[in-house]
Amino acid sequence: MKKTLLRLGTSLAGLALMITALNVNTTCLYVMHQPKLPENAEKLSKFR
Repeated sequence: MKKTLLRLGTSLAGLALMITALNVNTTCLYVMHQPKLPENAEKLSKFR
């Protein structure tokens, strides 16, 4: 059970990192609704 939870946690952390990187590199279609990102998330940006 512990190995399963560890493997699930690792996969979830990788998925969260991929979603954050995708979110940093895209913009919202609506001008008024661009959510604020954490300062550390800007390190994942392809464009600076």
